[in-house]
Amino acid sequence: MKYDFDKIINRYGTNSVKYDLAKEYGKPEGILPLWVADMDFQAPPSVVEALIERAKHGIYGYSILKPDYLQAVKGWFASRYNWDINDDWLISTPGVVSAINIAVRALTAANDAIIIQQPVYPPFKAAILNNRRKIVVNHLIYENGKYTIDFADFEEKIISENVKMFILCSPHNPVGRVWTQDELTKLGDICKKHNVLVVSDEI
Repeated sequence: MKYDFDKIINRYGTNSVKYDLAKEYGKPEGILPLWVADMDFQAPPSVVEALIERAKHGIYGYSILKPDYLQAVKGWFASRYNWDINDDWLISTPGVVSAINIAVRALTAANDAIIIQQPVYPPFKAAILNNRRKIVVNHLIYENGKYTIDFADFEEKIISENVKMFILCSPHNPVGRVWTQDELTKLGDICKKHNVLVVSDEI
């Protein structure tokens, strides 16, 4: 099946977070928005057709997760990461942002410190502040056109601020870094050493 990746679709006026909120965010209209994981390619025809067919039913009640869904998710982890996971490890949420908020509430207490690496996807900060936790920032370093991690600052702040959780963005939005295995291992080792829980957004 051939896909048309050159077709430009006007998304203004469609209640698009990516395009219709520029002014509210203090940005000039017409700016090219690269901060949100929202593709500008149309969904494949097979997906559009399946959604239309389902919509024709006319009732949109609550749905259940069938075994084939769980098998698809488990198959993904097995084929890409050689990781066999159990059904009861999987929880479905409406999206990444709600999942992060749920994790913050479930796994930390009010006023606990949570560390993020700015510049980062804005809902990370909101999830911390809206749930009455303390935000701690490990600023990424920008040198020679590339962002890197300040590991010394990361560990120092974990210790000095008694950090309980690290919200990791991997790959990083908006700086575009795909962290190396060494970088991720070093972050993981520091968090393990200081009993910091890692919540990883890997969308």
